[in-house]
Amino acid sequence: MIAPLVEEFLVHVRHERGQSPNTQRTYAALLGRFAAWTGSQGIASAGEIQFAHLMEYLEHERARKLEGQAKDGSRGKTLSSSSLYLQVAALRAFFRFCQAEGFVAANPAENLTLPRRWKRLPKSLAAEEIARLLRPPTEADPSSLCDHAVLETAYASGLRLAELRGLRLEGLHLDSGFVTVVGKGNKERVVPIGRSAIAALQRYLGSGRPALVTKRSPGCVFLTRRGTAFAHVTLWLRIKRCVARAGIGRNVTPHMLRHSFATHLMEHGADLRVIQELLGHSSIATTEVYTHVAGKRLRDVHERFHPRAR
Repeated sequence: MIAPLVEEFLVHVRHERGQSPNTQRTYAALLGRFAAWTGSQGIASAGEIQFAHLMEYLEHERARKLEGQAKDGSRGKTLSSSSLYLQVAALRAFFRFCQAEGFVAANPAENLTLPRRWKRLPKSLAAEEIARLLRPPTEADPSSLCDHAVLETAYASGLRLAELRGLRLEGLHLDSGFVTVVGKGNKERVVPIGRSAIAALQRYLGSGRPALVTKRSPGCVFLTRRGTAFAHVTLWLRIKRCVARAGIGRNVTPHMLRHSFATHLMEHGADLRVIQELLGHSSIATTEVYTHVAGKRLRDVHERFHPRAR
């Protein structure tokens, strides 16, 4: 059975590699699907799996219709290259673990190559949209102060949504102008924040958060109306409501404030390595996408204002 080995791998990912909860859930879903497929093929152990089996499984996945698609033979959407990329990455990581632990003599996924992923340029908010979104609230109730502090902190620091949710009181160093956060892989980093974010946080901590705290409240900076830590979806819905109230009609994604932070830094001349450190990217290649965003912005400005650009 492959499923018990998948469970051992997930324990390894969680406790030894310190991967984020999102990564753990992704591995669990992808490898759970693979384990189910091996069972349907009569494969009893990991040692039986050959490279040909993996190719057959990936071909099966490539042809699989997305959940919720019609099953009457009509044309439906199949998995994207990005989804297949994740499948291959999960299989490679799983079989490296199996070989290292002696569960398989040879790694059948060793020669699996990752399909090329087209990098989509990150979408960001324009400066005037950010100004509208970060306008101080007219009402000074605890939830409004919390919302404003979340938005200011997100744009000032470029934190991921999970990092905003997990930001703790002991991680605030407002007198010194920075916060400490625990990001992917349980890596701690120091992120500076500006005066506007500091003022919003101080106002929330002084007049908003004390009214939200209950006996069971955690040490998280941002709390719901019930005094609990935000769930991922709950925090994002709160941010989307703020976007709607600001009159921004675009579909704003969870990463858009983070992308705006990085894009606006790049447009104003920040060094790529500095942006990498601020975002907590382990590889500079991940950060390089913002050079393309800045380049597009420069071309747009050139075409608009240079007399001989067209």
